[in-house]
Amino acid sequence: MSNKARVPAVDGWFTMDDEPKLLASRGVETGSYFFPKNLAFSRNPAAPTEALEECTLSRRGRVWSWTTNHYKPPAPYISTDEFVPYTVVAVELVDEQMVVLGPLATSCDPSELSIGAEVELVLGRLYEDEDNEYVVWQWKVVQ
Repeated sequence: MSNKARVPAVDGWFTMDDEPKLLASRGVETGSYFFPKNLAFSRNPAAPTEALEECTLSRRGRVWSWTTNHYKPPAPYISTDEFVPYTVVAVELVDEQMVVLGPLATSCDPSELSIGAEVELVLGRLYEDEDNEYVVWQWKVVQ
């Protein structure tokens, strides 16, 4: 076990709890959800001036689509190791009526994905330095 502190790779996008959640915003009048959160203004053209409140999104959803990337992505991706292809999953959150992207958990095999498979939000290592392990949200297939 590492003695390094686990810190978010991107501040304010997810919680660091044992059961992590994505941080979003919701329109007070329309109930529209926005991720990543942006409390400065509504991105709903039907209600551009509505007030927004911070909320969390469902931890579980269903695979809507996915792709495996065989190229190194741009920043903020940081890799100190040799590049390894990674899978990005589009997950439908039924309660919020939205699709959220995120990487497939490194413990999961992308060949076992299927449309409609249930997944849940977990935290996983993106990279580390001498002091910290930087984590991001990932989608893990529910067994």
